[in-house]
Amino acid sequence: MRALSLWAPVGVYMAMIFFVSSLPTAPLPPDVSDKSWHLLAYLVLSVLAVRAAAGGLPGRVTGRVALGALIIAIGYGAFDELHQWFVPGRSAELADWYADSAGACVGLAVCWAWGIIRLRLDV
Repeated sequence: MRALSLWAPVGVYMAMIFFVSSLPTAPLPPDVSDKSWHLLAYLVLSVLAVRAAAGGLPGRVTGRVALGALIIAIGYGAFDELHQWFVPGRSAELADWYADSAGACVGLAVCWAWGIIRLRLDV
Protein backbone atom coordinates (compact mmCIF):
# COMPACT_ATOMS: atom_id res chain seq x y z
CA MET A 1 0.00 0.00 0.00
CA ARG A 2 2.88 2.38 0.76
CA ALA A 3 4.39 1.82 -2.69
CA LEU A 4 1.05 2.67 -4.26
CA SER A 5 0.78 5.90 -2.26
CA LEU A 6 4.28 6.87 -3.40
CA TRP A 7 4.10 5.86 -7.07
CA ALA A 8 0.44 6.54 -7.93
CA PRO A 9 0.94 10.34 -8.04
CA VAL A 10 3.79 9.81 -10.54
CA GLY A 11 1.54 7.72 -12.79
CA VAL A 12 -1.43 10.06 -12.48
CA TYR A 13 0.75 13.09 -13.26
CA MET A 14 2.25 11.34 -16.29
CA ALA A 15 -1.28 10.56 -17.51
CA MET A 16 -2.20 14.25 -17.13
CA ILE A 17 0.84 15.27 -19.19
CA PHE A 18 -0.10 12.67 -21.82
CA PHE A 19 -3.67 14.00 -21.94
CA VAL A 20 -2.57 17.61 -22.41
CA SER A 21 -0.06 16.51 -25.05
CA SER A 22 -2.86 14.73 -26.91
CA LEU A 23 -4.77 17.98 -27.44
CA PRO A 24 -4.32 19.68 -30.85
CA THR A 25 -3.24 22.89 -29.12
CA ALA A 26 -1.76 23.34 -25.68
CA PRO A 27 -4.12 25.11 -23.24
CA LEU A 28 -1.67 27.88 -22.35
CA PRO A 29 -2.40 31.47 -21.41
CA PRO A 30 -1.65 33.95 -24.19
CA ASP A 31 1.80 35.53 -24.29
CA VAL A 32 3.34 32.79 -22.14
CA SER A 33 6.23 30.76 -23.46
CA ASP A 34 5.52 27.05 -23.71
CA LYS A 35 9.10 26.43 -22.58
CA SER A 36 8.32 27.82 -19.13
CA TRP A 37 5.34 25.45 -18.87
CA HIS A 38 7.52 22.52 -19.97
CA LEU A 39 10.06 23.44 -17.30
CA LEU A 40 7.39 23.73 -14.60
CA ALA A 41 5.60 20.50 -15.59
CA TYR A 42 8.78 18.44 -15.48
CA LEU A 43 9.99 20.11 -12.29
CA VAL A 44 6.83 18.76 -10.65
CA LEU A 45 7.27 15.32 -12.25
CA SER A 46 10.85 15.21 -10.98
CA VAL A 47 9.78 16.10 -7.43
CA LEU A 48 7.12 13.37 -7.54
CA ALA A 49 9.66 10.86 -8.86
CA VAL A 50 12.20 11.79 -6.17
CA ARG A 51 9.48 11.49 -3.52
CA ALA A 52 8.54 8.03 -4.75
CA ALA A 53 12.11 6.77 -5.16
CA ALA A 54 13.25 8.17 -1.79
CA GLY A 55 10.26 6.82 0.10
CA GLY A 56 8.89 10.27 0.91
CA LEU A 57 9.97 13.87 1.28
CA PRO A 58 12.00 15.40 2.61
CA GLY A 59 14.32 12.52 2.20
CA ARG A 60 17.97 11.99 1.57
CA VAL A 61 18.58 12.18 -2.15
CA THR A 62 21.18 9.55 -2.88
CA GLY A 63 22.85 9.07 -6.22
CA ARG A 64 20.56 6.14 -6.93
CA VAL A 65 17.42 8.16 -6.13
CA ALA A 66 18.65 11.09 -8.22
CA LEU A 67 19.52 8.92 -11.21
CA GLY A 68 16.22 7.07 -11.03
CA ALA A 69 14.19 10.27 -10.82
CA LEU A 70 16.08 11.85 -13.70
CA ILE A 71 15.67 8.77 -15.87
CA ILE A 72 11.93 8.80 -15.18
CA ALA A 73 11.43 12.54 -15.80
CA ILE A 74 13.82 13.05 -18.70
CA GLY A 75 12.83 9.75 -20.28
CA TYR A 76 9.16 10.64 -20.06
CA GLY A 77 9.94 14.04 -21.59
CA ALA A 78 11.49 12.28 -24.59
CA PHE A 79 8.49 9.93 -24.82
CA ASP A 80 6.12 12.90 -24.64
CA GLU A 81 7.88 14.70 -27.48
CA LEU A 82 7.76 11.54 -29.59
CA HIS A 83 4.05 11.21 -28.77
CA GLN A 84 3.41 14.80 -29.89
CA TRP A 85 4.96 14.01 -33.26
CA PHE A 86 1.87 11.90 -33.99
CA VAL A 87 -0.73 14.36 -32.65
CA PRO A 88 -2.33 16.53 -35.36
CA GLY A 89 -1.59 20.19 -34.68
CA ARG A 90 1.39 19.40 -32.44
CA SER A 91 5.07 18.91 -33.15
CA ALA A 92 8.06 17.34 -31.48
CA GLU A 93 10.70 19.90 -30.59
CA LEU A 94 14.15 19.28 -29.19
CA ALA A 95 13.95 22.63 -27.38
CA ASP A 96 10.86 21.39 -25.52
CA TRP A 97 12.75 18.31 -24.38
CA TYR A 98 15.62 20.55 -23.21
CA ALA A 99 13.09 22.55 -21.16
CA ASP A 100 11.67 19.29 -19.78
CA SER A 101 15.17 18.16 -18.82
CA ALA A 102 16.02 21.50 -17.23
CA GLY A 103 12.84 21.34 -15.16
CA ALA A 104 13.68 17.80 -14.05
CA CYS A 105 17.13 18.95 -12.93
CA VAL A 106 15.72 21.94 -11.04
CA GLY A 107 13.18 19.70 -9.30
CA LEU A 108 15.93 17.29 -8.31
CA ALA A 109 18.08 20.15 -6.99
CA VAL A 110 15.18 21.47 -4.90
CA CYS A 111 14.60 18.03 -3.36
CA TRP A 112 18.32 17.55 -2.73
CA ALA A 113 18.60 20.95 -1.01
CA TRP A 114 15.42 20.34 1.00
CA GLY A 115 16.79 17.02 2.23
CA ILE A 116 20.05 18.64 3.35
CA ILE A 117 18.29 21.53 5.10
CA ARG A 118 15.90 19.16 6.83
CA LEU A 119 18.76 16.89 7.95
CA ARG A 120 20.62 19.86 9.48
CA LEU A 121 17.52 21.15 11.25
CA ASP A 122 16.96 17.72 12.82
CA VAL A 123 20.47 17.62 14.32
